Amino acid sequence: MSRSPAISSLPALSRRAVLKTAGAGVALAAAGFPSRLLAADPIKVAAIYTVPVEQQWVSRIHKAANAAKERGDIEYVYSENTSNNDYERVMREYCEAGHKLIVGEVFGVEEAARTVAKDYPEVAFLMGSSFKPDAAVANFSVFDNYIQDASYLSGIIAGAMTKSKNIGMVGGYPIPEVNRLMNAFMAGVKESAPDTKFQVAFIGSWFDPPKAKETAFAQIDGGADLLYAERFGVSDAAKERKVLAVGNVIDTQKDYPETVVASALWHFEPTLDNAIGAVKAGSFKADDYGVFSFMKAGGCSLAPLGTFEGKVPAEVMAKVAEKEKAIKDGSFMVEINDAEPKSS
Repeated sequence: MSRSPAISSLPALSRRAVLKTAGAGVALAAAGFPSRLLAADPIKVAAIYTVPVEQQWVSRIHKAANAAKERGDIEYVYSENTSNNDYERVMREYCEAGHKLIVGEVFGVEEAARTVAKDYPEVAFLMGSSFKPDAAVANFSVFDNYIQDASYLSGIIAGAMTKSKNIGMVGGYPIPEVNRLMNAFMAGVKESAPDTKFQVAFIGSWFDPPKAKETAFAQIDGGADLLYAERFGVSDAAKERKVLAVGNVIDTQKDYPETVVASALWHFEPTLDNAIGAVKAGSFKADDYGVFSFMKAGGCSLAPLGTFEGKVPAEVMAKVAEKEKAIKDGSFMVEINDAEPKSS
């Protein structure tokens, strides 16, 4: 795997502290990408991350990019720990180096990132964003991890496994991409245990395991016997205090075999592969790739239960299977609720 030097180790700004973006409410469809972008195999792809590649969210993008590289579809380089102050400069450097697709996360640098895209109309940009695409920036597409389907299913399991009917939830920031997963999880919990209470907290960081762990300890002291681990560090607290945890985005069951009972997984491959195909076909345009994270698109799933196989009541797993089938065939839709979840 190839990487460019980390530009800065400064912590990333809150994704909620975004700059004003132009045309945030413009419709998804946009003018087609220039046909002269038709690329030969493999195409040069660069990714820019504000956190280490080990971080949950970024690790899924990194995994998908490496899979595409191994297939021979792309050449792949990346920068990690890039501060928001350096983000625009790194974007421009990759563009100047001839990369045809830039992938990243611009939650804190929306305006600057879209300005770069305007300056390099023959480069495709696929960026994690809380905003929508802008028809005026035809080469800038957005995505987010819409894995509310899998989060909902993990909640059904969690509701059946909590005995105290008190669940702790630790998130990074109360922004849409986090809120929608927490809300879906809570809705799933109430399918199994409608009288469950929730302790909700945000640590103000995307990567601070010690702070997440201490916050989780406080929730356990407050009566929680199961934790929703949106951040690294929460499952460590659960393991130490011998309570259960539900994972998010990645599967950590092997690392916490007696702790993590279920996880909602994000699969970035459908998102990235569709973008790569569009670049190769010369058809890349401003669009919202968020739909490729839905379960029916193969963008998310419920992780195998591993050591908890057989420990979750059979009737609960039957309900999970029923709901999963309905989600995939479109007869049931998990609500996308981006409002900040509250303790209850």
